[in-house]
Amino acid sequence: MNRLIKYALLLLVTLAVLDCAKENSASSTVDDLKLLNAKTATSDWLTYGLNYSEDRHSPLTQINKSNVSELGLAWSINLGTRRGLESTPLVHEGIMYFTGTWSKVYAVDVRKGEIIWTYDPEVPKEWGEKVCCDVVNRGVALYEDKVYLGTLDGRLICVDAKTGDMNWEKITVDQSKPYSITGAPRIVKGKVIIGNGGADLGVRGYVTAYDAITGDQSWRFYVVPGDPNEPFESDAMEEAAKTWTGEWWKYGGGGTAWDAMAYDPELNQLYIGTGNGAPWNRDVRSPGGGDNLYLSSIVSLNPDDGELLWHYQTTPGDSWDYTATQHIILADLDIEGKTKKALMQAPKNGFFYVLDRTNGELISAEPYVYTNWAKEIDMQTGRPIETQFARYPNMNSQISPNAGGAHNWQPMAYNDKTGLVYIPAREGGMFYGQPKEWEYIDDSRSWNTASSFNEENDTHNDSIAGRNFGKLIAWNPITQEEEWSVWQKSSWNAGVLTTDDLVFQGNAEGEFSAYDAYTGDTLWSYSLKTGIVASPISYEVDGVQYVSILVGWGGVMGLYSKFTEQINPGTLYTFALGKNEPMPNFPEAIEKKLIDLSFDATHEEIQHGASLFGRYCRTCHGGGAIPNLAFSSGEVFSTFQQIVGKGTLLGLGMPNFGDRLSVKDIEDIKNYILSDAKVRRENAAE
Repeated sequence: MNRLIKYALLLLVTLAVLDCAKENSASSTVDDLKLLNAKTATSDWLTYGLNYSEDRHSPLTQINKSNVSELGLAWSINLGTRRGLESTPLVHEGIMYFTGTWSKVYAVDVRKGEIIWTYDPEVPKEWGEKVCCDVVNRGVALYEDKVYLGTLDGRLICVDAKTGDMNWEKITVDQSKPYSITGAPRIVKGKVIIGNGGADLGVRGYVTAYDAITGDQSWRFYVVPGDPNEPFESDAMEEAAKTWTGEWWKYGGGGTAWDAMAYDPELNQLYIGTGNGAPWNRDVRSPGGGDNLYLSSIVSLNPDDGELLWHYQTTPGDSWDYTATQHIILADLDIEGKTKKALMQAPKNGFFYVLDRTNGELISAEPYVYTNWAKEIDMQTGRPIETQFARYPNMNSQISPNAGGAHNWQPMAYNDKTGLVYIPAREGGMFYGQPKEWEYIDDSRSWNTASSFNEENDTHNDSIAGRNFGKLIAWNPITQEEEWSVWQKSSWNAGVLTTDDLVFQGNAEGEFSAYDAYTGDTLWSYSLKTGIVASPISYEVDGVQYVSILVGWGGVMGLYSKFTEQINPGTLYTFALGKNEPMPNFPEAIEKKLIDLSFDATHEEIQHGASLFGRYCRTCHGGGAIPNLAFSSGEVFSTFQQIVGKGTLLGLGMPNFGDRLSVKDIEDIKNYILSDAKVRRENAAE
């Protein structure tokens, strides 16, 4: 009897071990089933928006409004980077994966707070001038035992999740053109979906699907038509061409899909947000008018073959850089007693859209910030009713929102318990005007907006002065009303995470805060000393709930502005209840003074230098993440010709402008900077 009992116990133990091994083996990779069930999973953060609905609502409840005041720093990792960090980390079974500057990938052991491996795709540093908005990257995708990333220079790379070794790479763009990739890939039905950026610099946008295992291209969907003298790639492009006029293809056309995606497995529909036109101004891009499909649209694609299922254009004939690449969220909403399969977006143009995601029909649309380019959205046609001054005909019009948008790339979040969408919104406006003269510059580096302030035109004043700030808005998508909001000094703040009854967000002033999801009351705040733009995540490892966020100031506004005393190196911070690790010690920034060097230049030469500086330099050198040159050292100016015209600092990301600027041009730029510093010193002395 004892022998039988021992045998039975041994058999039970063996079966348990086998079951455990089987379970561990099955759970060691991110398969299709895990991605499909990510909405109900609690411990991991497996894809960019947490799940296919992209709602960024963690179901974890260990950290809640009753104890969030006990949240403290568990560990941090100084990444040593000096540019913007926009990545949303992914976490699978205690291992975190994320991207940093220049598309570098990190794998981190959450239990130890230590880096396991890094992978550097070695993006050529000169590519930094082919991007509109910093050398950033928003994240990776996980599938099977692999990590996928899109690189700044347009490659899609697959690396081993355990070792960080490269499995394969594909060039997804024409690298002779100013394409870039800053967005995170998505995995749908064994395919890696990736878009691209570069509309502002003159490219044609598209989305491509690759086989996740082999890297072979499965399909490609172009957003805008190419040269109509060539065969169209699809029926969708043939239809789109009917809505364009002129010779738009010579300017690229735009429409780059550089961020937003979501997927409905039940409907088998992949939703993509598309970008602005190139140039911005439709009067130049498509002089005969037209909607210019599929710019600034939400398009539904069949993920099996990339065929267009339906589209909804948020901004027909876009002339304001009103992209619809902003975060898309899927949810089932109770509207007038019926459950609607809804798609929600708060794009740049200032209106919050709720669509029927089965067919793209408009359910509702209302402005969520001050908006004056359109009075309302016509519910019969789904089209905006534009104001008379919206397209700035023969006038300089103050338009709200500005080109930065009422909402930019920073993700929003939806909490199905509160029924609210939390939007990192922005209030602002700017002048648009018809250019006095315009000539297309095809150098892969210049922004051809075809919109500028023209002093000869009358000015439309719409009293938008002072509207330049941020707002965290709790928005009711059913009533289309604001429930609460939090005013923010800067309009450039971080993405959002919502948990059971909390909302987490960082801001430009370096505060990482938790708000009551129902009321907006601030319940916890932690100073991270440097402006924050990335989105936090929450996950669970060994029964402990963590909140992590990457902090590195940058992005389009972060390049030329800052709201903290200094900008510290990029750092990954992780918080948990009851922890109290000290903040890392960063050396204090040395106070810089305006350069004081003599120069010899005429007024005309200084004006010429100012014009060139505005075209080639101002985007970066405004005093944010990249230094303002007026505060540079004398050594910089003694080697100015070598730096600008010979590329001696190319390894640091400073482009070589010798192929388009003469020695005289560079001298004029230098003298303009020195003149500007002189004016600033004199003004400060008054």
